[in-house]
Amino acid sequence: MTEPRIVVASREHLWWLLIEAAELEHMIMCQYLFAEFTMKTADDGLTEEQSEAVERWRKTISGIAVEEMLHLALVYNLLTAIGGAPPFHRPNFPQLSGYFPSRLQLDLMPFGERALRHFLYLERPEGMELQPAEGFVPTAPPRPQVVTGEIMPRGQEYTTVGQLYRGIADGFRALVEQTSEAEVFIGLPEAQATPERFHWPELIAVTDLSSALAAVEQIIEQGEGARGDWRDAHYGRFLGIWEEFQKLRAADPTFDPARPVVPAFTRQPFDVATPQTVISDPLTARVAEVLALGYEVVLHLLLRFFTHTSETENQLGILVGSAIDLMVSVVRPLGIALTTLPVGPSHPGATAGFPFEMSYVMTNAVPARRPAWTVLHERIALLASSCAELASSDGAPAGVREAGEKAAAVAAELDAERQGF
Repeated sequence: MTEPRIVVASREHLWWLLIEAAELEHMIMCQYLFAEFTMKTADDGLTEEQSEAVERWRKTISGIAVEEMLHLALVYNLLTAIGGAPPFHRPNFPQLSGYFPSRLQLDLMPFGERALRHFLYLERPEGMELQPAEGFVPTAPPRPQVVTGEIMPRGQEYTTVGQLYRGIADGFRALVEQTSEAEVFIGLPEAQATPERFHWPELIAVTDLSSALAAVEQIIEQGEGARGDWRDAHYGRFLGIWEEFQKLRAADPTFDPARPVVPAFTRQPFDVATPQTVISDPLTARVAEVLALGYEVVLHLLLRFFTHTSETENQLGILVGSAIDLMVSVVRPLGIALTTLPVGPSHPGATAGFPFEMSYVMTNAVPARRPAWTVLHERIALLASSCAELASSDGAPAGVREAGEKAAAVAAELDAERQGF
């Protein structure tokens, strides 16, 4: 299959590609988390064999989602290394044609056959021709080819995620050949996410061409596999789930591993023209609102880490640790709990899936340390009080109180630290 050539003629071209890669990794990660949150447990009527299989798949998908978080951090390191500021913005779901290249479409789906087909299509190695899942039909035309003489950057066409990253790697090589490593890698080394700061051995700090190429290769190897060896990559792991899923479905055609979930927003997303499902059940809407706040705070914490100014190493550790704590103790349990709650009368029998909705305020960033930490403390304190209030409501899902307690502890730690500024 012929794939278009990616052109990198300047730093800005590479900058554009890395920002798009960051948005793409962020959205792919959300797709995987959404599917994982929808998966049934033994309490949902599965047989013992089905329950054991679903639990294996859940762990696999969770592990893949974590690796997508690693890829996002690696892209941020690549962007920071060339003088860019990592973005945490992205469009809301769905993006079915036009925002990314025409054949690269993203949507949220409960775990099942359609989702697995979609994931396999996204993670397929370069040169592998697969048909997209049902409902993913490009309507936007391909992006025009970028020519070498263009000054201003713009979106480029690529058919696979691996091709995008190989184009980025070639772009790094080309820029270094044009000038020098010192001219290309102008970012501050102390701004890098390191294995020590994130307690993540696979994380690569990018300071020169060698480390940049290693970071790109890490992303490619984990996703599609190293030059066709995809058995342990994301593609191969999804293929293993697909094969086992088909066997269980053949043995029991009624087998459905996911709850009856639909992506449901707290309000119509500001950047999506087509009407989306909006939650009308009052309790579900409140849970979703608190969950959206938790997700927003996680992004703000990570944004502050990657754009920090005068923070100490201890303070950088607090930002990273707080983001991880809130992701594990607030976003994940409430995201799963939401899939057990009704959307409302407009969707009888359907439960709500967290759409990882974005608000324009999520891109706000304050350069100075004290006001930035004050804003963070206020939002996390609001998250804690909102969880506590929700926990006292009739029918509130289990885990809300514990989520509030974790948020309160994080808020207290940030507050104590900022008092010393």
